Formats: sequence, C-alpha cells, structure tokens
Amino acid sequence: MHDPEPVTLPRFLTSPSPGWTAEADVLVVGSGIAGLTCALRLREHVDRVLLVTKTGLSAGSTTWAQGGIAAALAPEDSPAEHLEDTLVAGVGLCDEAAVEVLVTEGPSRVHELIALGARFDTDATGEITLTREGGHHRDRIAHAGGDATGAEISRALIAQLEAVRADPGIEIIENALVVDLLTSEEGRVCGASVHVIGEGEVDGVGAARARAVVLATGGLGQIYSSTTNPPVATGDGMAAALRAGAALADLEFVQFHPTVLHLGQGASGQQPLVSEAVRGEGAVLVDADGEAFMAGVHPMADLAPRDVVARAILERMAATGTDHVYLDARHLGGDFLEERFPTIVARCRELGIDPVSQPIPVAPAQHYASGGVRTDLRGRTSLPGLYACGEVSCTGVHGANRLASNSLLEGLVFAHRIAEDLVTRLADGQLPPTDPSGEGSDALLDARHRAEVQETMTRGVGPLRSGESTAQALASLAALAQTMEPDAEPGPGSWETTNLLHLGRALTTGAHLREESRGGHVRRDHPDRDDEGWSAHLVHVRDPHDPTGEVAVIMLDTDLARTP
Repeated sequence: MHDPEPVTLPRFLTSPSPGWTAEADVLVVGSGIAGLTCALRLREHVDRVLLVTKTGLSAGSTTWAQGGIAAALAPEDSPAEHLEDTLVAGVGLCDEAAVEVLVTEGPSRVHELIALGARFDTDATGEITLTREGGHHRDRIAHAGGDATGAEISRALIAQLEAVRADPGIEIIENALVVDLLTSEEGRVCGASVHVIGEGEVDGVGAARARAVVLATGGLGQIYSSTTNPPVATGDGMAAALRAGAALADLEFVQFHPTVLHLGQGASGQQPLVSEAVRGEGAVLVDADGEAFMAGVHPMADLAPRDVVARAILERMAATGTDHVYLDARHLGGDFLEERFPTIVARCRELGIDPVSQPIPVAPAQHYASGGVRTDLRGRTSLPGLYACGEVSCTGVHGANRLASNSLLEGLVFAHRIAEDLVTRLADGQLPPTDPSGEGSDALLDARHRAEVQETMTRGVGPLRSGESTAQALASLAALAQTMEPDAEPGPGSWETTNLLHLGRALTTGAHLREESRGGHVRRDHPDRDDEGWSAHLVHVRDPHDPTGEVAVIMLDTDLARTP
C-alpha cells in the first residue's frame, strides 16, 4: 500500500474557557436508542446521570429509522441463523464474538423495550408482525407504524425519560453540542466541554465533568453532500474521541443505502430514504427500460445485502448512462402500500411521485458509518473512562457492511452492556472523580467551507473510488486544512465543519490505503476482494502526548481480540 502524508490534528478545538460546570457520575452524550437506553439503565443504580443532546431529544438518527429492528423472535428463527446472515453481510470483517453477543442478547432486549412501552405492529392474534429485509434469510424485522419504527422506539424511551425528569438523579440538557473530551493528567476521560444554546448559567460553553463518559452521538453522514442522516450527524463524538487519543476503526467502510429517493441532480443535504422493507415486501428494482436486473446478480435478487444491491445499481446506471434507477412497488397494491408504508408513500407524494401508480426513482446515498470509536464487548474504548455505543462506535458487529436493521439492535444491546459494566465499576470504587488537565486551542475551519468538504468527500470517497480519487481528496482536504484560521470565530458552525474535516482526512486515508473492493465500496483500480492482503482492520489513533498531533494508522488482523 502507498502511504499518504500523515494527518495531524490538534488536541482541542478553539473555544472559550468554560463559564460553568456540571457534575455527574456518568455523562451520556446523545439521545438516540443507545443514549436513552444507557441513561435509563444507569439511573436505576447510579446516583447522578447527566444526559446531553445536540438539539431536541428526538432529533437524532433513531427517529428516522424506517425499516425496523432485527432479532430472532420467531419460533422458526434462531440466533445462529441471525449470526450467519450478519457475518455474510460483513464480508469477512465482523468480530464473531461481538455478533454473537448481538444476536443472543437481542431478543431479550427487544422484549424489554416492549415492556417499556414500545408498540410494535402485531397481527390479529397479538403476535409481533415480522418482515424480511436485504441479507436476511428469515422474517425477523419487527416494525412499528408500518415504516416508523425508529420514531416509535424514540417516543417510548423519551416517555420513560420524561417520567423521571423531576428525579434529582438524572439531569437532561438539550441543545448541547460537545466540543471536546476532557482528560486527566493520567489520560482518563473525565468529562466534556459543552456548548449550550440557552439562557442563564447554562448559556455558552461549560465543563460537564463525570467519572465516565458514554458517547452515543451517532454518525457522520453530513460529511457527504447527500445522506439519509439528519443535519445533526456531523461526527462530533468521533472527532472529539480521535483528538483525545481514542482509537477509531473501519472508518473507510461507509454504507451507501441503495434505495434513496432520487431528487434530481444537485440535490444535497438529508435525502428521503425508501426503506429496504419495501423490497422485503416484494418491490423490484428496474432500470429506465423497465428491466428487472437483480435476479442475475445475486441468488437473493432484490434482497441481496446492501453493498451488492448498491453496486449493481451503480453498474446499471453506468451501463445505461443514467443517474438513477427505479423501485417498482405498483404490483403490491395501493391499499397495502398505504397501510404498510404510510410515511414513505406520503413523503413520495409530497415530492410529486405516487408509488401506487409510478415506479420510485432511487439511487445510492450515504446512509451509515460501519466504523467508529473502537470498543470491546463491554463498550469500553482505548481511553480509560470513555465508552461508546450506537453508530459512533465500532463494536465489530458490522464488519465492512451493516446488515439491514442491525443498527437499532446494536445500540440497544451494547448500551445495556455499558450500563451494567459502569454500575459494577462505580460501585467498586473504580473511576474515582478526577480533575481535567490540559488546555489549548488551534485553528478552526470556517463554516463557509463545509460544502467544499462535502463535495470533496462525495467526489473522491463515494461508493465508487480509486487510488487517484482518494489521493485527490486527500490533497484537497490538506489544502483546506491550510486555510484554517487561528482567529476564526468559534461556534457550532466552525466546530462542526472542523469535525467533518478531521474525520474526512482520517476516513480518506483509510480509503486510500485499502487497495481492494469490499463491503460498501468499489475500488476501480482494485475491483476484487483481497482476503490474503486485506482481511484486516485499519485503526486510526492520535497519541495525545505527541506534540506533532500525528494520527497513526495501524493494521490489525481480524483474529486479534478486540480489546482496545
């Protein structure tokens, strides 16, 4: 592999000195399924939990999850079969021990979610209605409101949180952007600097101090021009962890959802998703001539794993000279579509497309980060006192390509494990209170450059990439880094844009080094999967004690125990 120039990062972003302090035993950052589950579990046994979230409690990616949550709930299904489907989708890079945790503990966690008030769709007998999505050989996707599963799960968990909002043992701060992680002289994470848009003592930047920090900040979809992720998904947790010295893994494995509603050339920002469950119910991908093309590509045809479907769509688009294909669901019938997929049908109609009478124009777009902050099976990262769960993390479950509807389950299962681990450690007197040390600032990238970062990533590190495209992206990002200004105005816009730049440089480095096609991407210059040379993970880590701030890239074999 050809080594690119090393990436250097500062330890901190430029920000005002903290003007207020909050104290807790555990700081949980994020309010998706992972953050809410962890905070509610911790509250049962920990004296003081502080939950901070970037905007409102329901603004994250969980709310937007349409398809459902995967678990072996049917009598004819089994965790072993769920495990096998997950390993196949992960294309040789899943950590089998992590997947086994996911599939064996998943059914119990889903039943606990139901006990908390989540209402999944059921049949006439009251049994949960299960459906199938790409890569699954069984009907194991539980859904709610037809295609509003994430919104229902979020509603149920937030209702539980609201019920205890008056509890002095838990505090919630909304509209709170985490700027950086705080560490002690010994290198233990002991809080975070937080910018809050509010009034009074919590206005501006403060220090949220805690014996442990749980990152549940979601993904980095806004690093691309088009994504299914909400606007808050700017990779803040991943970037802060990388600057603090935590190891990040598998960043180059970005999942591009194959069926995102195509809104025409130049569309940017959050794009409407057309759930995989639509194909699970029988919809078929066709090209501009109406020809179904997946049957000859994979034995599972339209229900092949996401990377296979996305690649087939891109190849068909290239062959036909078009920028999209179509998802044809007309044969399913209007009554069925409106009952099973009310959100999707309504959104399509808002945009002038009626799925009942028209095929839906679709094309791949960024959807999910399979990599993130590397953790062990308890959610611990390489930095003492720091945990991560949900999309911000890399547990080893997804490998090179996430299996459909495993993301909600991962957040649920590993948030529970983190809470259990922290309850035990705190009760044993581990992770005692400590003071943060170190301060400093560096240049920021002005928010006006955000579109340049996104266009560079989309052009050079999309689902079709090459050594040439990634090298050009690295050069463009390095040039942007040179334009950063020491006196740039600190604030959410410049902090988010700088986070996107920092993660973009690390992600692109991994994409440049990995000279093979695997999972969510195709390397035009290395079109085949290379198990002999690349059955390994790329890990990015910045030594916080290195004054140069250089980010090292380490290759780890897949059979290496995933202890950070």
